[in-house]
Amino acid sequence: MNGATFGEVFAVKEFRVLFGSFALLVGGDSIKMLALSVLVYARTGSAGLSAAAYMAGWLPFIVGGLLLLSLADRLPPRALMVTGEVVRAVTCLLLAYARLPVWAMLALVLVTGLFTPVFFAARAAMLPDVLPGDAFVLGRSVLNVASASAQIAGLAAGGAFLAVAGPSGALATTAGLAAVAAVVLRAGLPYRPARGTARAGTVGAGTVRQTLRVNRRLLADGRVRGLLLAGWLPCVFLAGAEAMVVPYLGGQGQAGVVLAAAAGGMAVGEFAVGRFAAPGLRERLSFPLAVLLGVPWVGFALGPGMAWAAVLAAVATAGLSYQLGLQLRFVESVPEEVRGQAFGLQSSGLMTGQAAGAALVGALGEVIAPGPAIAVAGGAGVLVALALAGVLRPDGMREAAPHL
Repeated sequence: MNGATFGEVFAVKEFRVLFGSFALLVGGDSIKMLALSVLVYARTGSAGLSAAAYMAGWLPFIVGGLLLLSLADRLPPRALMVTGEVVRAVTCLLLAYARLPVWAMLALVLVTGLFTPVFFAARAAMLPDVLPGDAFVLGRSVLNVASASAQIAGLAAGGAFLAVAGPSGALATTAGLAAVAAVVLRAGLPYRPARGTARAGTVGAGTVRQTLRVNRRLLADGRVRGLLLAGWLPCVFLAGAEAMVVPYLGGQGQAGVVLAAAAGGMAVGEFAVGRFAAPGLRERLSFPLAVLLGVPWVGFALGPGMAWAAVLAAVATAGLSYQLGLQLRFVESVPEEVRGQAFGLQSSGLMTGQAAGAALVGALGEVIAPGPAIAVAGGAGVLVALALAGVLRPDGMREAAPHL
């Protein structure tokens, strides 16, 4: 299998549309959650409610991933993605100008967020259609780099918008970005029919039942389950380590430097492995890079200052590129007609695992202090990678793909 190039990937119009709309989505969501957190804090003075507002956009991945993902295969993908952007735009405008009470604002974010995993799944499942073979892996690498860059840009822009226009103005900006993304997707993507099948009148009634059935079948298949766990578990402990950076440094400014370095390390790792590693080497690197994801965090047992903490965080997150070696194997392991749900399950499990990791390591940090808790998280990440060596190595699992 010959490796693709960045030029070949960006030559595909549909990928450019997906790339641009994805960057708008990630950057806009960063502004949205920051603005919502500030708005809730300004109204209530509660740090706890402010933190809950910041995390509210991700919590629905648990419920939506369990119950609604089959919609990603039962409805046309372009319509789903455009609908997702319209929902984001309307939600942000209501948050900005409807003068809702805080409980209603959080409820609105949670309810509309239930469908976010479906919109994400439709986007992820389309990528192998427009970029077949190794080009798909390189496309994922580009999107991961875009995600890290858009998060940094979104947080910086969010701070600027908050200073100039306040939380409502920042939320309105996010609504505008979502509207632009909806137009880009509608005008730039051709119509594609739904990947799966659904009888007329059954899309709503059978969604939960179909989602649960396919989730069970995917998790029952040894190869798919192994690849899912390999994508989830190392990131659980990475999220736990990152969640302790703020209490470890004891200052928001210093923590911001370290977390920005972590985002930069992820972007560099994704670019380097995607650009310079041939497909076979990329797969062989999955295991050592997964181990690298945990090793640097162990160094926090020595109590590094901000500069060394930033270096360790950047080196660790560069290991996130281990997932590039798993992507093509994952696509080949699931039937095409449920690919959307498979990608949705992958992302929902990742979000859920990261939230659980942050909570677990946070609780540990309350008992043994943040630095040692980060070191424990790193050590646990290394042990998990070693336990998953059979999956992370390209010759570890070669069973046939399941038939659902």
